Amino acid sequence: MCRDHSQNDPYFYVELGYQPTAMEAKVATARILIIDDEPSIHTVVSAYLDAEGFEHLSAMDGPSGLKAARSFKPDVVILDVMLPGMDGIELLANLRRDSDVYVIMLTARTEEVDKIVGLSVGADDYLTKPFSPRELIARIKAALRRLQGATSSAEGALVLTFAHLRIDLSERRVWLGQQLIELTAIEFDLLVTLAQNQSMVLSREQLLEKVWGYEYFGDTRVVDVHIGHIRQKLGDDRLIQTIRGVGYRFEDKG
Repeated sequence: MCRDHSQNDPYFYVELGYQPTAMEAKVATARILIIDDEPSIHTVVSAYLDAEGFEHLSAMDGPSGLKAARSFKPDVVILDVMLPGMDGIELLANLRRDSDVYVIMLTARTEEVDKIVGLSVGADDYLTKPFSPRELIARIKAALRRLQGATSSAEGALVLTFAHLRIDLSERRVWLGQQLIELTAIEFDLLVTLAQNQSMVLSREQLLEKVWGYEYFGDTRVVDVHIGHIRQKLGDDRLIQTIRGVGYRFEDKG
């Protein structure tokens, strides 16, 4: 059973007696890297990761975190925005030059700018402190299921062909005409989800559940920012249409 380290701590919601249940979907063993300068974060999150059987490593500052990300080869990185030596935004920008590891950013700030900047430089998801450790574990599991599902379904996968776009599901590549479009892992999955439901309007909540793998319980801005990235890379806003007040629709019929 995971001890209640979160009582009276400003970074967490109190959760008593957490342990994995039979109803929670299991995922294969994975490596998790925690980069945060708060010891209590490492203590609590490590306890929850231990309860799940995940291998994990901790780093307390930006430079050592970046070094660990490149040597430890994690499946998921938990990254704080405010770090000594190198802040989380700079670390992530450096990391994204040679890695598409799934990154969940943590921030103690309430300003929207932290969230938007983090997502803009390549974060896949974010949590605002104080946060529920159980919610963090749920998001980690969802990310791992998505990543493992993409790997297991690669063999025999099809190529989605549209008037302008071609999406190879096995190689996880996208072409606009003859041009190869470089997308992050989360951007690719988001585009595939929309493309597989061409002409259908998907709400932000549906996209959160289908792509991120968890039920909606937070800001849908994460979807909007990643949609913006995809549009920018495709160079054509008409392929992904905004349905005001509802969500998004993919259209590429020529």
